[in-house]
Amino acid sequence: MGYSVERLQKQLQNLRLAETSKELPSFLRKAESHSWTYQEFLREMLIYEEKRREEKMIEKHLKWAAFPYQKSLAEFNIEELPSLSERQLRQLQELNWLDESFNLIFLGPPGVGKTHIAIGLGLEAINKGQRVSFVSMGELVPLLKSEEYLRKSQLKMKRIRGADLVIIDDLMYMAMDQNEANLFFHLINHLYERSSIILTSNKGPEEWGELLGDQGITTAILDRLLHRSEILHFDGASHRIKYRESLFQAESVQN
Repeated sequence: MGYSVERLQKQLQNLRLAETSKELPSFLRKAESHSWTYQEFLREMLIYEEKRREEKMIEKHLKWAAFPYQKSLAEFNIEELPSLSERQLRQLQELNWLDESFNLIFLGPPGVGKTHIAIGLGLEAINKGQRVSFVSMGELVPLLKSEEYLRKSQLKMKRIRGADLVIIDDLMYMAMDQNEANLFFHLINHLYERSSIILTSNKGPEEWGELLGDQGITTAILDRLLHRSEILHFDGASHRIKYRESLFQAESVQN
């Protein structure tokens, strides 16, 4: 008894080969026109299925990462950041530190590229099959406080705790009360040696104690963050100021 294309597609779907199922008619036409052998036909289908699964996984991980924008490392002008060399950037891009659960701490004034590089590294990690979660400190504190009773916060925190790389942007931009500092400590303690963390901040670790308000919690957080970490100081002028757009032309505006 002959098999219809539709029946073959249904069987492929049952075997969870959904992408191949969609493209089966095209593969059959190509196989006939190119006189593929059975082995060539099977190989082409499997390569296609693997590629589409990888692409869909990357799409899903990009959605879960929740980046505020997507900018690759190739879009960063390293010449504008003299404190970071091309060699150092290439070393970071290799992601060996991620395999070793190392943390990266980017310190420097606003606008020098800390977040751009953090996101660029996050994109590199996703393209290599890693799970990444991005969250600003301003978003993280309310998430931690509402996790107990909000489903949305629970889902977001589950993704953060399950990520291979967690990027926390604008760390210590605002003071925390003791409860908030304690919740933050428990998150860092959970991620410790399970995940890598990238932190961006315009304040050095020596200033964090004032914002956390509890020296004991501060010491415990620093102990876990700095145990296996690389601290990079970003110096330079703000890119946002340098390349800002103006409502007016360069010439002066006359009244």
